Amino acid sequence: MTARGALFVVSAPSGAGKTTIIRRALEQVDRLCFSVSHTTRPMRAGEREGVDYFFVSREVFEDMAQRGGFLEWARVHDNLYGTSHDAVNKGLEKGDDVVLDIDVQGAAQVKKRVPESVQILVSPPSYTSLKERLVKRGLDRPETVERRLANAKGELSRFPMYDYVIINQELTAAVDDLKSILKARRLTVARLEGRVVEILSTFPS
Repeated sequence: MTARGALFVVSAPSGAGKTTIIRRALEQVDRLCFSVSHTTRPMRAGEREGVDYFFVSREVFEDMAQRGGFLEWARVHDNLYGTSHDAVNKGLEKGDDVVLDIDVQGAAQVKKRVPESVQILVSPPSYTSLKERLVKRGLDRPETVERRLANAKGELSRFPMYDYVIINQELTAAVDDLKSILKARRLTVARLEGRVVEILSTFPS
């Protein structure tokens, strides 16, 4: 019998690099899948429908929320983001680990509803570094950058609710940190109980 997968929640202030870290880990770790979130924000250059997000209207999103279709959802920078119940459960039931790329509001909701979820916070090494990243990526107007920076301190201040913190000073090291957390979770007694019982059955009575 295949053990149920684990749910990993990765969140961070905007610009801290969590999405890039997750994408690298997905390329390098087997039996790991990404739960694509729904959002009402406009698609950015280079993004793909159903790969980066499911881009929906506010009306469609609010209807899904009212029907209980989201494991979590939140308003972030005037847009709505949500994680589908069905998408997460399909992966977990197959025995795959599922990783969510969500903000701190969503992470708190998931922790309440799925206490066994593994909560990971990605932090920039400093305020200056975060500001440089936000400006350099060129995705936002100056006033939006300032709003994201203002929000970042409050988001990082919620670090005690997380199980792990990854400080993204160097990308390769940060990806290795995430992979280490994934591997450690796969080696827990609860995850390997069935396999150990099988091994014990090979011993003489």
